[in-house]
Amino acid sequence: MQLFVNDLTVIDFSYLCAERGIVGESWIVDIILDGSLNEQSMVLDFGKVKKQIKRIIDDAVDHKLAVPADHSFTRVTHTDDDSSYWVDFLRPQERSIHLFCPADAFAFIDAEEVSMASVNAYLRAVIKRELPGNVAGLEVILREEHIAGAYYHYTHGLKKHDGNCQRIAHGHRSQLQVFIDNARAPQVEERWARRWQDIYLGSQEDTCSVAELKLSSAGKQVNDSSHQAYRYTADQGLFELAVPQGENDLIASDSTVECIADYLAQTIALEENAQGRVKVMAYEGVGKGAIGYA
Repeated sequence: MQLFVNDLTVIDFSYLCAERGIVGESWIVDIILDGSLNEQSMVLDFGKVKKQIKRIIDDAVDHKLAVPADHSFTRVTHTDDDSSYWVDFLRPQERSIHLFCPADAFAFIDAEEVSMASVNAYLRAVIKRELPGNVAGLEVILREEHIAGAYYHYTHGLKKHDGNCQRIAHGHRSQLQVFIDNARAPQVEERWARRWQDIYLGSQEDTCSVAELKLSSAGKQVNDSSHQAYRYTADQGLFELAVPQGENDLIASDSTVECIADYLAQTIALEENAQGRVKVMAYEGVGKGAIGYA
């Protein structure tokens, strides 16, 4: 007997990629359970699927940075108490990425690259450990939202958030809709999608000099001309990040989706010399977002 749940959850996370850098992503999760009926004549109660398995998936990957543990660029160093990790991703030509974060901010994927296949294998292994004995099989389906228009991948951190959004390197794959004087502006959407294709969106107040970071020995070669540094302390601990200047964009405000929508609306109004009203629908992953006006 098989039990399926579509749209069980959406995992919003970022991952390290040798070619693209730090990539924000949003994947929809479906699952299929295969097993015999229990004493309640069920494979597993839907309530438990939606709560227990969703929690397992979210705890494993959601709002984390997925690290390809087997890639030759990856270096991981633990603090003495294992509470925090240095992660250095040593891409060449001044494109390396360096982090110091609490351990829970990372998901270490035992593969050379982070992909739907490698994350799928990671999730299946994590979920299987907590399934009841009557469940013999598990299929996890990861898929992207179908987006007909423009979209971009961004990574950020929200130090003021009281949940996992405070982690400095989590992200989203997000569509963008721009209207000027009530007419859709696809060329403007595409231009911003290209500009923010794989971007780290940082807040000005979180910036610091590279010299202020607790860099590992593998990160000592970076400097302020090659990298943008960020540092803040939130409820979960100290978060630090150094990203290549060319893969980074700064905004004056926080990088909540509300602030992003407002920033885009105001900036587009100026750049396009718009005479009519500008409306921006900025998404944060799948099915949610904010609307900004100028």
